[in-house]
Amino acid sequence: MPKVEIYTILFCPYCERAKALLGRKGVAFEEIDAPSGSAARKEAIARSGGRTTVPQIFIDGQAIGGSDDLTALDRGGKLDPLLAA
Repeated sequence: MPKVEIYTILFCPYCERAKALLGRKGVAFEEIDAPSGSAARKEAIARSGGRTTVPQIFIDGQAIGGSDDLTALDRGGKLDPLLAA
């Protein structure tokens, strides 16, 4: 299983949606609390190439993007191969 990391904040519906999708896939992930202005948020922005929204999702260090990006990968049949690597 690849390492999956997701930077989130509390009460974020997009974060919840992304975590639910990963959960349905049976994927273990590390959730990193990244409130605005925190060191974790700054790290997420740097790792994602400047994206400032949450969630920010990484699979084996590769920036995937946010919830919509994760859903698009799944609908396009491209998420399962990333998770099987």
